[in-house]
Amino acid sequence: MKLSIVILNYNVRHFLELCLKSVQAATAYIDSEIIVVDNNSTDDSCQMVKKLFPEVVLIENKVNGGFSKGNNIGVAQAKGEYLCVLNPDTVVAEDTFTQLLDFSKLKLDLGIVGCKLIDGSGAFLPESKRNIPYVSVALKKICGNSKDYYANPLDMDAVGEVDILVGAFMFLKRAVYNGVGGFDEAYFMYGEDIDLSYVVKQAGYKNYYYGKTTVIHYKGESTLKDKVYARRFFGAMQIFYEKHFKSNVFFDIVVWLGIKTFFMMQTTPRKRKKEVSQFVFVSDEKNERLEKKIGKSLIVQQDIKDVNPGVEVIFDGAFLTFKSIIQMVESTFLQNKPVTYKILPKNSDFIIGSDNELARGEIISFK
Repeated sequence: MKLSIVILNYNVRHFLELCLKSVQAATAYIDSEIIVVDNNSTDDSCQMVKKLFPEVVLIENKVNGGFSKGNNIGVAQAKGEYLCVLNPDTVVAEDTFTQLLDFSKLKLDLGIVGCKLIDGSGAFLPESKRNIPYVSVALKKICGNSKDYYANPLDMDAVGEVDILVGAFMFLKRAVYNGVGGFDEAYFMYGEDIDLSYVVKQAGYKNYYYGKTTVIHYKGESTLKDKVYARRFFGAMQIFYEKHFKSNVFFDIVVWLGIKTFFMMQTTPRKRKKEVSQFVFVSDEKNERLEKKIGKSLIVQQDIKDVNPGVEVIFDGAFLTFKSIIQMVESTFLQNKPVTYKILPKNSDFIIGSDNELARGEIISFK
């Protein structure tokens, strides 16, 4: 088997359904398998997978053991030569995996490959490519200077070597993953992607950022940005520093004072008020059921070239490819148009989307 996609899920049933539909489209012509590991969700994620995706390998954990352990459980069942560790709140293009497989064939000492990630509004997510968070780099970021934290010299559309990739999308050979021991289970959530990237690099492999394919990551859906996030993230950073950078007492005091300062400054993000002036349904036909649910008339058109600011765009998954949806979201953002987006997945009874990198995501069900 060529490829195994491992998706760790926790209580994001609707995002998981959208993700699985995009992954199925992207693996239609690849000898592959999809493995969903559910970390004891309390929603109907598992029932949905069993009903709608019976061919997917579903592992139902009875406890939530965290990101690292959950993914390691999934990889242990994988059979593919290559792996993709993928978040459930992502949407991949139809040619994402074929592009990465072709790219990987050309590289010796291949480590982890990441791709270009954008949020639900189309904004590039800079954590798609990062540098090793040495203490000086981390402290600068804590103080608001992220210049050295992200791999900014490498253009977001470029291809090149980087140190650290993000756990929302990690593509690598299964032998490499197993060879370094997979994700370190000392990390419950956050930091494990930094650790794995660093360990793979230290083992002599080269990590790459591949900016020629774009994936939507509804960042903020699986894990909300608040003080709980800050506590978990910097707890993870403490594990990383203690594991890889043994230091003196003064070193530790400086680091943790900086982290403490950052933590104390964090506030729960406020929900941004959204004013929608018009709804555009990108399709080749009307959808009266959707129109009735929204309570407003929809303008039906087959592209968004002339869309106006303040519009909410709803993409018809039965009419558009996932790649075309991603391209339209990205291109409209680059034109500086304040537009929001939802996706109506094919054969689904909900629309779904997120307006920015912090938004939890909005789900409107027809039920």
